[in-house]
Amino acid sequence: MTENEASLAQRYRQPKGVEQYGIEAIPDEKKTVRWWDVSFMIVNFLINPGMILIAGGAVAAGLPFWAAVAAMVAGIVVAFGAYSVMATVGVDYGLPGQVGTRITFGIRGAQWIPSALHVISSVYWFAFQTVAGALGIIAVLRALTGHTVNFALVSVLFAIVQAGVALIGYESVKVLSRIAFPTKIILTLVFIALLMTHDDPHYAPGAVLGFDVHIPWQWSVLALWLNSVIAAWLSMITNASDFCRYSRSRVDMWLGTMAAAVVGTLVAAFVGCYAAVASGGNANAFDVIAQVTNNPLLLGFVLLYIVLDNWTINVLNMYTAGLALVNIVRRLGRFWATLGLAVIGVVLSLLPELVTGFTDFMTVMGNLFAPVAGVLVADYLFCKRMGIDVADLFAAEGRYRYWSGFNWLAVGWTVAGFLVYLVLPQAAVQSLSCMVITMVGYLVTARLLARHSDTLRAANAPVTAQRDLDVAPENAP
Repeated sequence: MTENEASLAQRYRQPKGVEQYGIEAIPDEKKTVRWWDVSFMIVNFLINPGMILIAGGAVAAGLPFWAAVAAMVAGIVVAFGAYSVMATVGVDYGLPGQVGTRITFGIRGAQWIPSALHVISSVYWFAFQTVAGALGIIAVLRALTGHTVNFALVSVLFAIVQAGVALIGYESVKVLSRIAFPTKIILTLVFIALLMTHDDPHYAPGAVLGFDVHIPWQWSVLALWLNSVIAAWLSMITNASDFCRYSRSRVDMWLGTMAAAVVGTLVAAFVGCYAAVASGGNANAFDVIAQVTNNPLLLGFVLLYIVLDNWTINVLNMYTAGLALVNIVRRLGRFWATLGLAVIGVVLSLLPELVTGFTDFMTVMGNLFAPVAGVLVADYLFCKRMGIDVADLFAAEGRYRYWSGFNWLAVGWTVAGFLVYLVLPQAAVQSLSCMVITMVGYLVTARLLARHSDTLRAANAPVTAQRDLDVAPENAP
């Protein structure tokens, strides 16, 4: 443990052996993670029971196979475009995403808008993924034993195990991803082969991949699921840098993020859509796989796959939620903030209704996160030109104080974007349209107002030098 880490452990009364850094910037000597570790995390994050279930749900809602796959992949490409821009906050400055949002929303505005929203979103995702995984586990155990295991018992135990790794911190997440990645890829190929070789002719590749090629894609349904995926992953934009703040360079981040995002989504969408089409509309791919084989070994593989899938994504969900909460209440420290949210996530995992309410919840999240994403990208990319004065992020009277800790222009455009989202038709893919409208609106008004506002000019002034700040001061917000 370094001197800085020992200081943080003492300040927050955190156990030894866990990651000590919360909202503090990661020192350069700690930035050693290469592109493959970032890639493993992203692929593991995207190949998960929730994404597979979402893809199957798109087919069950009426989308043809290739339309459902296209909606999943296109949604990820759009969301990860904005995500990758904000990930540079972690690579360049070693900051968690929630602290990085202070440059745009102000020191206090960041605490009560993007951080609060992300806490809600990540805890929901944690519970959603746990419920989806628990349903898959129950389906496999039913096939193995002939008995239906109690949902609450499976879901709660599953949630507790997942939260444990998040409490340890980034290093445990990296190690888990390295172990899970090759195992999940191999098992995915086994499951695809199992579905394709099932003796029911409806499962044959020609029947699944070719039966709907002449069916017109219904844009109304396609837009709904495209919007849901974009909204889901725009909700991750404020923690993009959390995965990358230990990365060695931007190249490692770009290579590890974009390619992995497309590959991971394509694999998850293919499995979910194939199972749904072959089974005649069953959105739960793991239930379908459990029905097509009685081989205990294969069913055991399915069980392992579900556990690894859920474990890898939910560790990241809870890890980033903890960083968001500690940005709101810094005195908690990363470990205790994560522990508190884990308890809430475990309780919510008792609600199977979270799965059936996905599109409704994602509509609400899109309504909130689309304008947040638009404002963040416009301000960081064009107004700040990717320059951050790290010391001022922790200075009560620094350039990012704006007006009493809030950048009211960013807050105003977030509210305006919220209202714009409400009036946009579903066919407009509200999340994407709202993000673009908010981005352009914020950029234009920020440049106009900067001519008359010393506060905005100071916040957007070029960063010429960085002051040394290994550990943020005690009185930092």
